[in-house]
Amino acid sequence: MEPELSADITLPNWLPDAVRLYLDHTGEGLSLRKLAQREGVAASTVMRQVRRYEARRDDPLVDEALAALTRHAEKGPIAAVTGKEAPDMTAPLRIDPGHLDEAGIAREGRRVLRRLAEPGAVLAVAPEMEKAAVLRKTTDGRMVQTAVLERAVAQAFALKEWITIRKQQGRLSTYELSSAGRQALRRLVEAEDRRRHGHHGDMGMAEAQTRFQPAAETEAALSEADERLRRARVMLAESPVAVLARRRDKEGRVFLDHALVQAAERLREDFELSQLAPRHVWDWDAVVREAERAGHSVVNLLGSPVAGDLGKPGLARERVIAALRDLGPDLADVALRVCCQLSGIEGAERRMGWAARSGKIVLRIALLRLRMHYDQTYGRSGPLIG
Repeated sequence: MEPELSADITLPNWLPDAVRLYLDHTGEGLSLRKLAQREGVAASTVMRQVRRYEARRDDPLVDEALAALTRHAEKGPIAAVTGKEAPDMTAPLRIDPGHLDEAGIAREGRRVLRRLAEPGAVLAVAPEMEKAAVLRKTTDGRMVQTAVLERAVAQAFALKEWITIRKQQGRLSTYELSSAGRQALRRLVEAEDRRRHGHHGDMGMAEAQTRFQPAAETEAALSEADERLRRARVMLAESPVAVLARRRDKEGRVFLDHALVQAAERLREDFELSQLAPRHVWDWDAVVREAERAGHSVVNLLGSPVAGDLGKPGLARERVIAALRDLGPDLADVALRVCCQLSGIEGAERRMGWAARSGKIVLRIALLRLRMHYDQTYGRSGPLIG
């Protein structure tokens, strides 16, 4: 006798419909015909979706995620939450994908997918790795680690088809950003930009407000909007630091060496981590705007720790503040704008009133000082990312 159809209340709501059908068929034992009746589609449609995910189980992240979700649906929280290790796990998991929500995946998506969108970037994972890492090849052939993420988040990206497997070499698997992942990143960045700047899609209201603004204020607002859109496009491509790192002088020496690029990546990773907290989000754009209005450095506006701002985002924010304070005025401003907010060198020069072609020199000095700060704080051999 076939199992009765039941409402699925244990699986997370962010799962693609095809994954739900696959789990209902393989885990609950529901027939393709029953599932087709429930969904109001043809049985052949359900069969294609189920077979597609069955074929994707050659992908290590997809296989781990489907196995973990099956355990999550059958037994509730797994080893990471109960403190007991599940015997059939293929890799150490602290959180299984069933404990993620849509908002958390979106926050991590904005941070990690934009790093995967950079040229030469891949996501690497192996069975013995507790977390996944994003690596990017530099001009001198070295691999720079630019982001670290929980393995369960990487699994969610694979299930949503935001990443696709690129190569399996031994126990190491690498992934690259898919076309669906690029589209998702664009949506996430645009949605976050609207949220942070108070735009909720009501263009009528926005236009009505601009009628009462003086011409100078309107022009400034439009200029700021253009800068945000430009920065959003940059976030989907290559960072200004990566572009500068490719430049060479007449003797063939790179303008920014590996150590300086690594310092810039560390600051950017902490900056992006600092914005992941659902509460007490630090509005860096507001700090920069206030500094411009007041005519002084962002260092003068760096606040103290927020009560209850614990966890990785809060700690990351404190590391950013410590680094910027150590850089001091001007150096902190250019590092924040170029490394973190991804403003171009020319735009930073214009905003800060500097002479043309001076910005990259000041940035290099800032990165030399930043590298010294990290060496003194964490040690030269200490990890820079993660």
